[in-house]
Amino acid sequence: MAINSLMRLSRKLFATDVEQKPTRHGFGEGLIIAGKEDERIVALSADLTESTRVLGFKTAYPERFIQMGVSEQSLAAIAAGLALAGKVPFIASYACFSPGRNWEQIRTTICLPKTNVKIMGAHAGVSVGPDGATHQMTEDLALMRVLPNMTVLVPCDAIETRKATLAAAQIDGPVYIRFARSESPVFTTDATPFAVGQAQVFRKGTDVAIIACGILVHEALLAARSLEKLGLDVRVINCPSIKPLDEATIIAAAKDCGAIVTVEEAQAAGGLGSAICELLSSVHPVPIERIGLQDDFGQSGTPRELLEHYHLTAPWIAKAVQKVIKRKVSK
Repeated sequence: MAINSLMRLSRKLFATDVEQKPTRHGFGEGLIIAGKEDERIVALSADLTESTRVLGFKTAYPERFIQMGVSEQSLAAIAAGLALAGKVPFIASYACFSPGRNWEQIRTTICLPKTNVKIMGAHAGVSVGPDGATHQMTEDLALMRVLPNMTVLVPCDAIETRKATLAAAQIDGPVYIRFARSESPVFTTDATPFAVGQAQVFRKGTDVAIIACGILVHEALLAARSLEKLGLDVRVINCPSIKPLDEATIIAAAKDCGAIVTVEEAQAAGGLGSAICELLSSVHPVPIERIGLQDDFGQSGTPRELLEHYHLTAPWIAKAVQKVIKRKVSK
């Protein structure tokens, strides 16, 4: 990222009046724009039109909206049929239902024939809050990353979610985008680079690299800033593209810093952290600590309480950095 873009990002990140907006808003905005640019785009909802922010598209293009009701398996299969007929379907539901309930249909009717369907997993992660464990989807990155032909994106704020939605519309093939329910800081700008298959260095550093995705990128930046007081020079990488992975940026971080902390609001197994471990184990092994749910389910609570409880906030990320640096020194 260019120096000027980094400076704008830094000013916005640490502003006292930083805007708070759910990442799902970015999807709703992006879908309307994409629909205007491409008349082939249609939207299908599983009875959650307002919550998933498909309502704006329905209002703008009612003839291109299909309400499926509570039938997630049909949501995926009918979308695949529409794609085979030349449409570009976006299907939206809570991530616990899609891909949670219709994974087999996604596998067989979307990924196997590589149909051009975009799957939107809303209300993902523990920051859903009081809805509890059943609705706090933390296994979706593992489920979707393993599917052949699937692109997996986890944008960090509402602006990047809009960009990811527009990018998905341009990809010929299956795409999964995960976004959250609760408000989170909007700290990127329209000028912040975004591209599928690319990660962005949001903060330079050589002592350790934090590689994060989703709303926890902001927590990673806060952790890096706190560690600066201890004399640690921490690189922070925003990695919205879980699959395909930006191998060059990650390998460079491993070589430059010698230690890595991965951060995701998902199971530590199977998602971003696992992808990075798989990559580096074969080309440049370094000590790695993985922040995420440690083989556990969520529970009811406020979003902030849950992020703290599962050790997903800046102080816990900072502790993981200090731990991995000790492993780096003793290696």
